[in-house]
Amino acid sequence: MGVQLNECEIPAVLEFKSDLFGDDRGYFTEFYNEVAARELGFEETFVQDNLSCSSRGVLRGLHYQLNPHAQGKLVRCITGSIFDAVVDIRVGSKTFGQYVTRELSAKAGNALWVPVGFAHGFLSLEDDTHVMYKCTVHWANGMERTIRYDDPDIGIDWPSEPTLVNQKDLEAPVLSEAENNFTI
Repeated sequence: MGVQLNECEIPAVLEFKSDLFGDDRGYFTEFYNEVAARELGFEETFVQDNLSCSSRGVLRGLHYQLNPHAQGKLVRCITGSIFDAVVDIRVGSKTFGQYVTRELSAKAGNALWVPVGFAHGFLSLEDDTHVMYKCTVHWANGMERTIRYDDPDIGIDWPSEPTLVNQKDLEAPVLSEAENNFTI
């Protein structure tokens, strides 16, 4: 099995690419291989796996957890596809307010590393899209925060308008007004 690890436009954000092995039955791939990741210099440890299922047009995000419960997340689409967005919210960072986007899909075999100090969200591009998150810290009640997905100061170029966004995400503050305890 082969895995590639590539820096994105913001170097702290990484894209993992796993080999897919296909035949007439379908395909096989490794979601995550700790030994291979460590050989490539990735040292994170995961303590919780989450799974979401979304219909086409569902937008989730932009989410993060405050310190001391901040999570790093390895995000992979296991069925369907998503337009994934990761925003640097580390005050004092050269890339504060900038973002990385990637299309993640089951067929592409790619995943995106969302480091601590970054907000994460995605737009589901297909019905019955399942997204798996490997998290470095457990979910902590009362510590999750949200930033508006359409914050004009961030300016994420979503590929289409979402058809469904939950009320909490619609009522989220913009980055300049969001509670944040990440600094560089």
